[in-house]
Amino acid sequence: MIPTPDLSHLTRKDYDLVYEPAEDTFILLDALEQDAEELKRLRPSLCLEVGPGSGCVSAFLASILGDSSLYLATDINPHACRCTIATARKNKSEVDTIHTSLTRPLSSRLRNSVDLLIFNPPYVPTESTESQEGQKHGQISGSWAGGFDGMEVTNTLLDESKTLLSANGRFYLVAIKQNNIPDISQKLSECGMTTETVLQRRAGREHLFVLRISRNSTDHE
Repeated sequence: MIPTPDLSHLTRKDYDLVYEPAEDTFILLDALEQDAEELKRLRPSLCLEVGPGSGCVSAFLASILGDSSLYLATDINPHACRCTIATARKNKSEVDTIHTSLTRPLSSRLRNSVDLLIFNPPYVPTESTESQEGQKHGQISGSWAGGFDGMEVTNTLLDESKTLLSANGRFYLVAIKQNNIPDISQKLSECGMTTETVLQRRAGREHLFVLRISRNSTDHE
């Protein structure tokens, strides 16, 4: 078993500002651990996590792949960027962070270059205004308020993922049942992507999924 990253440097004040790891975080860690040997064989050179929060997932990924990969993370919350850097250092790795919304300033530079894309999005269905305010102001609500169907933020990154992923790239996405998993799969299939459910688990009222998204083998650019 791969140890969960050491987060002892983070305080209650930090968790007032960034998302504290919870069941959705841990199912994502479990999915990455389940695929660890295959990920090592893929030898990803560029890994990008969108919305790292505490930095737990990126640090965990670095413990699997080591220093042969470059680790990037983007977050609209500046405190999350600082926490991610601190968590990486605490766990003897390095993650470069960029304070931005999703992949907006990186899209052209990272075109077809991301070998591993990770997103634990704001997936909770809420009013659109709640999601928009959280994203606009980089508030902690932006880590969970997902707008209509919980998909308003996720849909933006889904649209970007096809141009971001490298030929053999993978995209690990956390979702819940209310996000309509079949609809996600159908939309991605229409643009040449394959979606597989890696893990699913009930956590209280939520039915969590980790989806593994990749290009169709016949659709490499």
